[in-house]
Formats: sequence, C-alpha cells, structure tokens
Amino acid sequence: MEPITLTTQRLLLRPFGPQDTFRVHAACQDPDIQRWTVIPSPYRLTDAELFTTRLAPAGWSDDSAYGFALVLRESDALVGALSVDRRSRPGTYEVGYWSAPEHRGRGYVTEAVLTAARWAFTSLGAERLEWRAETGNVASRAVALRAGFRLEGEQRSGLLNKGVRRDAWTAALIPSDLGLAGAHPYLPGRRTALPAEPPDAAR
Repeated sequence: MEPITLTTQRLLLRPFGPQDTFRVHAACQDPDIQRWTVIPSPYRLTDAELFTTRLAPAGWSDDSAYGFALVLRESDALVGALSVDRRSRPGTYEVGYWSAPEHRGRGYVTEAVLTAARWAFTSLGAERLEWRAETGNVASRAVALRAGFRLEGEQRSGLLNKGVRRDAWTAALIPSDLGLAGAHPYLPGRRTALPAEPPDAAR
C-alpha cells in the first residue's frame, strides 16, 4: 500500500521518515517506553535510524504494518507513534502505540487510535482490531478503553519482550463499536456462566 496521511482535529498521522530520526531517538529515551514496549534498551540513534528509514517504510511496502508518526498540526511536534499491524487471521489487525512524555495526558493518542481504527475498518477491510499490552501497563489500557476497546481477558505468557515471556491484557474493537458496518454479519454468542467444577468424587 502507498503510505497515506490521516488527519484529526489536532494531529496528523503520517508515515515516518528520516526527518523523524532524532525526535524518535529522543522520545524513546523515556524509561516507560523502554519498559513497556519491545524497542531495544538502551535505545541508540542507530535504532531510531533503522526504524524511520527501513522498518517503518518496509511495513507499508509489504502490507504487514502501517506505522504513523503522530505530529501536532500546528507545530509538527512529535507526539508519539502508532502502528496497525496485520495479523495472520483474515480481517484481524493489531494496534500498538506510545507517546512522548511531554505530550501525555492530553488525549492525543486516544484521538489517533480512533482515527486509525476507522481507517482500518473502512479502508483495510478490518473486522477486528486487537490491543495487547503487558499486564500492569495501565496507561496503555486506559487509552484502549477510552477508544472503546472491550477487555477480553489475560493471556499467560502472551508477550515476548526483551527475551522474557510476560502475561498480557487483551482487548478488541469491532466496526459496530464505532457505528460502522463490517464486511460480514456478526452474531454475538450468548453469555452463559461457566459450568461448576465437578466434585472430587466424580473426577
């Protein structure tokens, strides 16, 4: 897919490029970004250069991941990053994001997630957008919940981060959550209580 730019009230979601290398490097010195995301730690300038000049463009060219720099429309300041990644299951994508420390608490990433979700549902044919984060990453979970994602549970050993398997929270957003139609009809299952465990004598 050819890279595109999305617009919100306050932001531009545009592809990363070489002009972002130093700003990505500076933002990713933040301990929380290094702790909760899979970026290298320590994060060197060569890591940022690899990301902005090779990895991010490659995701667009091979339709595996659509990465956006989140920049303020008024000043072009880098607010954060967001990626919509294709999963192996048809119609399923995953969203991931981080925000620069000085721009947190203003709703920018939630704004970007909602815009990217609508784009994924209407332009990519997505029918399910998933979010995962390591258990304990309450800031990322708060963004997902504000964007309308519904928590679905916890995956044991659901993430691999810097050589360590970690438990993960999971949530999902579907087109109808945003008032959009999906490519296929959706029939929710009936919510029923799990059966009680049998008594020991019956085991």
